[in-house]
Amino acid sequence: MKRLLSTVRKAWKLAVLYLLILVTFSYAMFQGGFVSWFLFYSFVPFAIYALFLSFYRLQHLQVSRVFLKTEYNAGESIKVEITLKRNISFPLFYIVIEDELGEKLRYSQEKNWTKSFLFPWFKKEINWDYQVNDLPRGEHHFQSIRVKTGDPLGLIEKEIHLQTDQKIIVYPAYEELIYRPLENHFDQGMTASKERVQRDTSMAIGIREYQPGDRFSWINWKATAKRNDIMTKEFEQRQSHDVYILMDCMPSGRFEAIVSFSASIIRAILQKGAQVGFLSSSSERVAFPIRGGEGQQTQLFYHLAKVKDDSPVPLDRILEAEGFLLQQNNLMLITAQLTRSLIEKAGLLVTKNGSVTIFIVKNEMESLLPDELALKGAANARGLRVVLVHSGNFKAVFSEVARA
Repeated sequence: MKRLLSTVRKAWKLAVLYLLILVTFSYAMFQGGFVSWFLFYSFVPFAIYALFLSFYRLQHLQVSRVFLKTEYNAGESIKVEITLKRNISFPLFYIVIEDELGEKLRYSQEKNWTKSFLFPWFKKEINWDYQVNDLPRGEHHFQSIRVKTGDPLGLIEKEIHLQTDQKIIVYPAYEELIYRPLENHFDQGMTASKERVQRDTSMAIGIREYQPGDRFSWINWKATAKRNDIMTKEFEQRQSHDVYILMDCMPSGRFEAIVSFSASIIRAILQKGAQVGFLSSSSERVAFPIRGGEGQQTQLFYHLAKVKDDSPVPLDRILEAEGFLLQQNNLMLITAQLTRSLIEKAGLLVTKNGSVTIFIVKNEMESLLPDELALKGAANARGLRVVLVHSGNFKAVFSEVARA
């Protein structure tokens, strides 16, 4: 239907053009005089240009889009360079060029920097670049480029959408943290180890990818030769330092802060030399087994870049359904809301040798409500640790523990 309307509109404009030529010529012939012929001859160049433009095809245009890179962190800027090439140098009075972005990226911009009005004239190659600041987290698609041109009087207009499907991935913003494994001794206070996770090298239980800081003697040469990648031994004592993270994906105004803190603590744990597992349950459940290394960080960051706050069930329901969490020694829950039901379900996961930490993410300078303070006391009585996290000040989470 749209194609039919577009064809009718083009035919109508072309008919109007011929009609205007006929009217101005008839007026000059019957009226005579300098003024009438001046009007006719003044209109003829515009009419001829519009007539030629009506037969000019935009389908021969070639367009390319270039990014400096395809992976960014939230808050960074991206510079996009667009090159438009054409085979013939037919004069174009103007073109309107617009890069059609994905919905999320388009709505994040206060001003439409992705649209420009250019005067190419006889140029065969047209270059244009723009910049998008404060990239939002997510996977963003650049679907097509819209090119529109016309004659000065607006009698003939042509438009085409050139498909150039490309995408970039914007990882969540993170802060550099120094992760300190906490020991759960409420009667004597909490302690934090600043040393890198140590391993009992007397008992190897598996192999993993090489990480910076691993000793030369830990390399498993047989597995390295087989996989054509450096593999090191995995030792028994490391298991006590493994961390499993459960992130709340319920709709919340603090969800971006939750994702950012999750990325920060994942990076810090892996840099410490420990391993981390992860579970999020938004519209679909996604779980990652406990692993270490840069490969694990890449997978988790890619997931965090695309995760949405559209979970149909609260965090306490997920705790109740995921029975394997009972086997985790160190469990971390990251949420924006502390509820009694969450404390009750999390309290069932506390074991003699394990610990459960609930991170409550708040906005900057926002404190716990009176009800939440009471719930925090109830959580401590059940052996749970509740830690307040402020957006933009993630470093204070472990530095305050260290001072304690």
